[in-house]
Parts: sequence; structure tokens; C-alpha cells
Amino acid sequence: MSHAAGGLTRRAALKLAGAAAAAAALPPFAWAAGKTGLHGLSIFGDLKYPKGFKHFDYLNPDAPKGGRMNFQPPNWYFNQSTQTFNTLNSYVLKGDSPPRMELIFDTLMQSAADEPDAVYGLVAESVDVSEDANTYTFHLRPEARFHDGSRLTAEDVAWSLTVLKEKGHPNISEVIREMVKAEASDPATVVVTLSGRQTRSTIFTIVGLPIFSKAYYTSRPFEKATLDPPLGSGQYKVGNLSAGRYIEFARVPDYWGAGLPVNIGAGNFDIIRIDFFQERQAAFEAFKKGEITYREEFTSITWAKDYDFPAVAAGKVKQSLFPAEKRPSMQGWFFNTRRAKFRDPRTRLAIALAFDFEWTNRNLFFGSYERLSSYFQGSDFAAGGTPSPDEVKLLEPFRAELPAEVFGEAYVPPKTDGSGRDRKMLRQAAQLLAAAGWKQMGNQLVDEEGAPLEIEFLIDAQVFERVLSPYSQNLAAIGVTATIRQVDPSQYQARTNDYDYDVIGFALSLSPTPLEGLPQIFGTKAADIPGTYNFAGIREKAVDAILDRLPEITTREELIASTRAIDRVLRARHYWIENWVLANHRVGHWDIFGWPATKPDYAFAPETTWWFDRAKATAIGMAG
Repeated sequence: MSHAAGGLTRRAALKLAGAAAAAAALPPFAWAAGKTGLHGLSIFGDLKYPKGFKHFDYLNPDAPKGGRMNFQPPNWYFNQSTQTFNTLNSYVLKGDSPPRMELIFDTLMQSAADEPDAVYGLVAESVDVSEDANTYTFHLRPEARFHDGSRLTAEDVAWSLTVLKEKGHPNISEVIREMVKAEASDPATVVVTLSGRQTRSTIFTIVGLPIFSKAYYTSRPFEKATLDPPLGSGQYKVGNLSAGRYIEFARVPDYWGAGLPVNIGAGNFDIIRIDFFQERQAAFEAFKKGEITYREEFTSITWAKDYDFPAVAAGKVKQSLFPAEKRPSMQGWFFNTRRAKFRDPRTRLAIALAFDFEWTNRNLFFGSYERLSSYFQGSDFAAGGTPSPDEVKLLEPFRAELPAEVFGEAYVPPKTDGSGRDRKMLRQAAQLLAAAGWKQMGNQLVDEEGAPLEIEFLIDAQVFERVLSPYSQNLAAIGVTATIRQVDPSQYQARTNDYDYDVIGFALSLSPTPLEGLPQIFGTKAADIPGTYNFAGIREKAVDAILDRLPEITTREELIASTRAIDRVLRARHYWIENWVLANHRVGHWDIFGWPATKPDYAFAPETTWWFDRAKATAIGMAG
């Protein structure tokens, strides 16, 4: 999801009179429909890089190869975990796999991180698009090879896409459900047929999926959890590992695609190593010793106070800030509305009001953060003010069943007085709980049957207790019993897959063009499928209706109206306790790296775009 290709449009042609109506009649990818030999695709037709381009501008084509990065991943996908691993299969629901297994697999096309909606050929040298934009014919590069030297063929591509739809992780299989079939017409040509009900970004998800070796899996069940390194074709392969402790990805020196424009300047480290820690403090201690050489810092007190160790004083360790991406994101504690006690929005809002963000930010975060309010924070896809006519048009059929607030100012969590226990907020919360039917019995609230209002926050790391403990005290003041339950990584993964929790924390960075994947986060169908991102169990007819219209969207303006309408409904229903957002990436790193002069707007991947600077490393005694 967070890594799916996608983008925005900047087209101005629709300003012409009558052009909007004409656009609605055009098929998806009207600019590409019926064309052959395309070197790239863009959701709305804007390609920055022409055919025959040399390399992406945000990469350094002269970056040296070599060295290593001992890397702590700041993000991960599907069944991956940063705390442990017991399988190397990252593309199914079962098991805990290590982050960055995607490094070992090539894909049909590669996204450009300085464009919001463009992909260019990797394994696919070119693509033909049918007149109705439902059939895509990919012409593969004959030099494409797996790591064992065998040729990567159209049969491998077709098999990979088919098995991912049938047996892949639900956050893959559900997103590509409108792929009718993938077939090899000859060893160098694969044809992907879509249903006609897909969105404009469905094909972008498909071209970014891993390509497996069909022959490799003839004797191995695809869905099996296994520690056998799979056969890949990418810039890296699995190197040394110890299950649950560490894994190394080794650069493939004779990688077949090293000279492709999409790869020049990328994949520079000989070794990318990931060590696994169940607690952040242990990981930080390893960083202080130089056992970890790169980490993104998510704990404000650590960033503010703990970078005072000798290596910092000696200039060997640096603290650097890099701007955040221009893509929508969300972060919050989500209520599991599958449980009856959280089905009333007034209960959810009351619980959220007891969280004193201003106090937390000042006392625990050193004023680093801003409170977020939107499910599309940091983008123009977020609702603001009152709804536009286009938003009202989408919402009007459901006015009778929607809160009146949906048609007013978009909900923004109120600011507290920062005291740590804002009496006004707690009083409002108590009133809402009473209106929702909760009754006081001693120091506790109970329902009609006498069952207490209890909340368990499910966490997988002790660090979250710093925030949740004072919050729990506020909840106790209004009669809500809150507990914090930390479980081991495997249990955490299993419980989240099965939606076995009261409240859970979740952060997600969306595609720059959030078309694909939204049903898996906000749709009713996803609420009943284990392993999706619909952690809150959202079931909203208005939202489902808007999601159903996504395949019809032809302009960025339509997409903005749709996401803003969804945002208004969800914010008014209070499915979460809004968290916080940071304007920068806070990176702690040993001074052994070089990086490109310009950071792209839509991605931040130091493990593939930075390089080992031997002169720097020599200067601080880390060149060996």
C-alpha cells in the first residue's frame, strides 16, 4: 500500500469550456490508449523522463559501489516485522518476515520517486495499451535473468501475478482483484487483462509486484513459511542470516539490470544488514556502538537528549534532517468497532477527548510534533473547511444517515489547555459517555448489563507506554478502565491479522495518488477479510459508494473531491484517536555515507540511494 506506485496530475487543459464533460467520456489512460512501445506510464499522462533517458535525476550516476549499511528499517509491508522473523516469504499472510525482501525481486516497471504518478520499464522494455485500456502487453528484456542464470520469461511474470492474486497477502490480492488474467503469449511477451472495473492505478500496482521464478516453485508451495532464500532476479540476494536475529542482503555483482536507466545510481552498498530488536533502547545501544550505522529516530526524547555519547562528540555520528514526502499519511490509535462497546461514535469521541496532545507534545515530545486531523494528512486530498459542491454531490444521497457535522466544517480535534488533565475536555467526554448510555457505578462506567467500559491498548514495544500511561490516567478520571498490553511480535502480528484487539496504533503513508488500496483501508468488504488495513472495522455506506466510483475517476479534481468526502465522513464518525505528524525525517547515522544532493518528493530510501563514502569512513576508523 504505502509503496504502491501512483501520482497526481497537473494538467490544466480541462480549464477549457466543456473539457470536463469530454474527459468523463474518455477511457482510462486516454493519452496512452491504442499506443504501442511506451517506455513509461503515468496515471494522468505526465511523464518527466523521455524515451532514452539516462538516469533518474535524484540519483547519483557516479555513486561508488561497495561498503555496507547496517540499517534499521523505518517502514515495512505486508507480513514484515522489525522485531523478529521466522520466514522469508514476505508476500503471504502467514508468518513474520524481514523487511526489504523486496530488494531481491525485480518488477515489470519501476516508479520514479520525483514524480507522483509515473513508472518506467525495468524487466519490461516497453508496453502496449489497448484502445479500451483494459489490456496491457509487456515486452520483456531478453537479458533479464534470475540469480541462478536462468532466463526470466513471460511465464514467470504471468505465474507470479496469478499466484499473488490467488494466494498472496490480502493487501495484494484484494488490490489486484480486477486483474482478469495474466498470460504469456511467447517467452518475451506477457499480456495482462483487466476487467474494466479497475481504477487508473490498478496497473501501477501490478507492474510493481515481484516476479518469481515459476520453475523454483514447482517443488515448493508458494504460501509456505520457509527460511530457504527464494530465487530472485533483483539487485540483491539473501546473504548471511540468523532467524529472528539478523539478515544480510548481498549486492549481486553481475546483476543483469545494473545498466538500466531506472537502476543507475541505485543499489550501491555491497551489504545491507538488518538486525532485529524487540525494544528500541536495545537498538539504540547497538547504534551507539556502531553495530547499527543508520537509524531513523521516532522517539523524541531520544533525539533530544540521548545523542550525547562519545561518538557524537567526536563527530563520528551525525544527526540529520530530511524533508518528509509530499504524500498523504495517517497515524492514530484505531478503535475496533467490531466490538460492541466501540460502535457508538459518541463513545469513541469521548475516549479521544481524554487524550491531552498539547501536554504530551510539550512534556514527552519536546514540542516536535503537530496534531494531525485527517486520514490524508499533508496533502490536498485532506478535507478542510466546508464541503465543496462536488463533495456535497457525493455525500447528499446519504444525508439522512450521516451526522450533520459531515456537511459543516471538517472535524479537527480541539486543543487542550496543556495541563495534562483538561477539565473542560473531560467534562465534555463524560457527557458524551452518558449520552451513549454508559452509567456510573462507583468509579467505573458500565453498560445496561453492568459490563464495565474497559479498553486494552495492544502494543508491541514498551516505548508506547510513555504516552499511553498518562492517557490511561485521564480515562480513569471519567470512569474508563484502560490497560496497556504488550505482546511479542508474533502474537502481535497474529492478533492484528485477526482483529483481536480493542485499540491498536497504526501509521500509513499512502500513494501520492491515493486511488488503489483505499477499499482495503476504508471499505466494508475489507472489514471481514483477515489481514487488511481496515483495522477500525469501518462500515459506511457513503464511503463504500464513493469507493465504488473510483474506477470512473478521470481527473485529479475528481479524486480530490472523493478523498475529501471520505475524510469528512470518517472524521465525523471518530474511528480513531488522532496522533501526530513530523515535518522531517530525523536520521541518526555514522558519518560514513554519501547521498544525492536532492531528495525526491515522493520517497526516501537511503538503503538503495545512498552510498558508502570510503574517505569519510577512513577518517573515523570505519573503513574496514
